[in-house]
Amino acid sequence: MSELAELHRAVASRLADHDQQYTSNRRAVVDALISAGSPISLPDLLAADDSLAQSSAYRSVATLVDAGVVRRLVHVGDHALFELDEHLTEHHHHLICDGCGTVVDVTLPDPLEAAMDKAFDAAATAAGFAPTHHAVDIYGTCADCRA
Repeated sequence: MSELAELHRAVASRLADHDQQYTSNRRAVVDALISAGSPISLPDLLAADDSLAQSSAYRSVATLVDAGVVRRLVHVGDHALFELDEHLTEHHHHLICDGCGTVVDVTLPDPLEAAMDKAFDAAATAAGFAPTHHAVDIYGTCADCRA
């Protein structure tokens, strides 16, 4: 089974776990997110795929977020950005430009991720907190905005 087919199977399974179907509109949104290659706003998603109707795209994204298929990044720009949940792709972090809102995915070396996990687990345990995952975003100014 190809990687793309496996991803779509995983999306369908996750939706089924939430009593939802993997409709053609939801698949079109997932395909558009895959094509985008990085977090994208709904207006940009709609502009990238003119076959998506605005009202159904918004409903589809909301359902996909609720089912844990899509992750909503709320900390950038005027519009929330959306990407496939890292349970379907890979664990990563973001570089976020304070100037233009550009978001770049970054994957850290495994030893650094392991050290961060250990430190986060220790801090959480000390506070009586049961962690499930972490997200680290780095804010700054991209090369284009600095130029």
